[in-house]
Amino acid sequence: MDKIRPLTRRAALRGAAGAASVGLAGRSRLGLAQDATPEAAAPAPFDLVRQPLWRPAAEAGLVFGSAMSTRLLADLPYTRLVDHEAALLFTEDDLLWYKLKPTPEAELDFQFGDLFFDFAERQQKLVFGAHLVWDEGFGEGWTDDDLWGLDEPAARRLMLDTVAAVAGRYRGRTAGWVVVNEAIDAHEGDGLRRDYPWYETIGPSYLAEAFRAAQDADPDALLVLNEFGFETDDEFDAAADKRRNALVVLDNLLADDVPVQALGVQAHLEAGDFAAKFDPDGYRRFLAEVGDRGLALLITELDVLDDGLPADPAARDRAGADAYRR
Repeated sequence: MDKIRPLTRRAALRGAAGAASVGLAGRSRLGLAQDATPEAAAPAPFDLVRQPLWRPAAEAGLVFGSAMSTRLLADLPYTRLVDHEAALLFTEDDLLWYKLKPTPEAELDFQFGDLFFDFAERQQKLVFGAHLVWDEGFGEGWTDDDLWGLDEPAARRLMLDTVAAVAGRYRGRTAGWVVVNEAIDAHEGDGLRRDYPWYETIGPSYLAEAFRAAQDADPDALLVLNEFGFETDDEFDAAADKRRNALVVLDNLLADDVPVQALGVQAHLEAGDFAAKFDPDGYRRFLAEVGDRGLALLITELDVLDDGLPADPAARDRAGADAYRR
């Protein structure tokens, strides 16, 4: 049974969210408590008197959030704006390995993660943690040999011990985790990227192992497979192929009773000619198929690139808004 946590504005179910907004399909785990009220706005050079964005989103069944980083805490106007608008904070970089484990020899350093969680909880926010397993985010302290050169037992220990330590440290304090990020290939028959250090060193079972380790460490958090490229074609992949193979990967994981509970959609959009490149019917079918599998559907990242648009700000705003709307 889903559990409601009424914590004023942070009040929500054990489900999770993302950098811009969160939409749900299938087994919804998100909601807003009836007693949720906006906090008093702090003075800032923004209109913080109007209704915050998190409230109409909640009335529509969504949790509206923002990416946040401890490196931004010194920017008080920005911090106040995020505080006013967002019900959820996405750990932009504070749990990436370049901060968490900057070199292979370093012990795990939770100072940035602890600061992030403390800030979010003081502000009565939900937290969405990212990313437990990824092929990026290591920083200059890691070489290719440090990852790709590992033998299978060493790679498994490194990956699973880190998943267990991070998710376990913040057990009960996250709405959800991106457990595995950007693992899907549009062309491979099983849908999995081969150019991924954990695939190369551990094999395709790394996804299932990561999800099971995350569930053991933080059993009430929503566990998310996060991916991009579902909206329009790029120079490498067709969006239709990426959507098809995402379903292949999800079906294989679900068939093996892997505790993947949601698909995270990284909606990185380009405003220029978006309407001509976007297939709304195919996209709608894909989202429905994810929901039909009993999975929550999260928009974990949502942004619009306005390169190539007219210089006039009003024209750029209209084109960006149109891409978001579509």
